[in-house]
Amino acid sequence: MDEPILYVDRKGTHCEKWDGLGERFGREDLLALWVADMDFRVPQCVLEAEKDYLDTGVFGYYHPSEGYYQAFMDWEQERHGYSVQREWLRFSPGVVPAINWLIQIFTEPQDRVLVLTPVYYPFLHAVRDNERTLVACQLVHQDGQYSVDLAAFEAAIAENQVRMFIMSSPHNPVSRVWRREELTAMLDICKKHGVLVLSDEIHQDLTFDGHKHIPSATAGDYSHMVITLTAASKTFNLAGCQNAFVVLPDAKLRKEYDAFTKRIHIREGNPFGYIAVEAAYRGGKAWLQQVQEIIWNNYGYLREQLAIHLPKACVTPLEGTYLMWVDFAAYLQPEEMERFFEETCGIAVDYGAWFEGDGQSHIRINLATSRENVEKA
Repeated sequence: MDEPILYVDRKGTHCEKWDGLGERFGREDLLALWVADMDFRVPQCVLEAEKDYLDTGVFGYYHPSEGYYQAFMDWEQERHGYSVQREWLRFSPGVVPAINWLIQIFTEPQDRVLVLTPVYYPFLHAVRDNERTLVACQLVHQDGQYSVDLAAFEAAIAENQVRMFIMSSPHNPVSRVWRREELTAMLDICKKHGVLVLSDEIHQDLTFDGHKHIPSATAGDYSHMVITLTAASKTFNLAGCQNAFVVLPDAKLRKEYDAFTKRIHIREGNPFGYIAVEAAYRGGKAWLQQVQEIIWNNYGYLREQLAIHLPKACVTPLEGTYLMWVDFAAYLQPEEMERFFEETCGIAVDYGAWFEGDGQSHIRINLATSRENVEKA
């Protein structure tokens, strides 16, 4: 049975997206379409599970149930065809912390780490903050579509002796859902050159228009060299619960990960995260389907309005994520972007420059909000 998808006015709730506007943009009166979380209330099943726990009145040390792990494994199998085994699963408080940990575990200072730009900017920060050397391979942007130049990809790896590749799948911000042949081509190159792959698949459940996410580890014989990172946070709007999965099929990689988390004494999360994630994976499927319809309709509406009023704006097709990537090069110079969108339009967005690569004239728009907000934009 469907449940109503409720828009929540999050102002004044200590929400980064809305209450962090002043700190990030210098003003608080902007329409927030930047941070990648949703303005929708979480599934009712999550609220009920959390209420049951709250009603115990005790928030002591928590032992996660096997049901939590089983709910994730069932979801991966049923939705993505990925047969995850229980022993492969490890905890992290988020995908970004996990990326930073894995960089520290499996590379040394000054080692080369590859990304495909434009890309989710915490990847860039993780490499640089850990004193590794960033190697950027530019995605090919042609006729509004993005693809990988495989020759350039291999050259970047071979010429720089790259140790690690951080993949975004689906790719944030250009909303590409990689096809199987694209995945196998990239992963075969990584296998050939002994490159460890971190596959950020946090947007895996948010695909559109017939596109289907393929877990990188299932694209071929890559389980020994691919570490998958994912969470329920993007899918069910649970980012504040700080709960993510690190999937390590290879026993040697697991051993090294376990040794690291033992040293830093972070091996488990808080009870609210475990409870929310298990409930969402078990009971949130219908909620997610409705939210995807809202996102897709918002995308269609905004794309239609841009075609009418700014016909030279180039909209990248939305294959995955709920993030719309739009090129305004026909109208604005990169140095004009912030003034135009903040002062003229009154909106807060992610600017293409943040993602590096050739995205300087782009913005990223969060579509996981009400139609009213999209119409205001």
